[in-house]
Amino acid sequence: MKVDIEIVKKIREKTSASVIECKKALEEAEGDAEKALEILKKRGLLISQKKAHRETKEGLIGAYIHTNGKVGVLIEVNTESDFVARNEEFKELVKNLTLQIAASDPKWVDKESVPQDILEQEKQMYREQFKDKPPAVIEKIVEGKMEEFYKANVLLEQPFIKDENITVKEYINSKIAKLGENIRVRRFVKYELGE
Repeated sequence: MKVDIEIVKKIREKTSASVIECKKALEEAEGDAEKALEILKKRGLLISQKKAHRETKEGLIGAYIHTNGKVGVLIEVNTESDFVARNEEFKELVKNLTLQIAASDPKWVDKESVPQDILEQEKQMYREQFKDKPPAVIEKIVEGKMEEFYKANVLLEQPFIKDENITVKEYINSKIAKLGENIRVRRFVKYELGE
C-alpha cells in the first residue's frame, strides 16, 4: 500500500515518532490517520511499560519562575543516562512539566503518593454527600469523584496543558518511547508568594 507522505508528516508532527514508525503505523492502519495514531500510542505505552522497572539515576532539576515573579516551580525528573538528560527533547519535557505544575497546581506526583488518610477523607466526604442513594450507586459515584480528585491533584493524571487529549503520564510515555529510556518525575515543589 502506498502511503501519503503528507499524512506521514502530520502524524510525525503530532507524535514525534520517526518517519519510518509513522509510515509503518499508517500502513498497518490501511491509510487511516486516526488508527495510525492509536497504533503509535499503544506502541509507546508498551515500550514505556517494558522500561518502567529500569533504574533512573541521572536527569535534571528544572525551574520555572512566572513573569510576574510570584509563582515558581522546581522539579526533579530522572532518566537512565546523562546522555538523555542532556538531550534537547528531555530538556523540553522538563520545561513543559514545570509549566504544567505552575498552571495546574498538582499536589502529588502519582496516585501512590497521595496519603491514605487524605484518600479516605475524600471518599468519606463523597459517601456523606450521597448517603441517600443505594450503596452500589454511592460506590460508583465515589469512584467517579475520586477520578476527578486525581485529575485535579495528581500530576501524572492531569490533562497535559499543551494537548488536553492526553494525560501528563501519556506525554511522558511518548518521550520514553522516543528517547528509549525510562523517565520518572521524582519530586516537585511549587512556590507562590505569600503562601
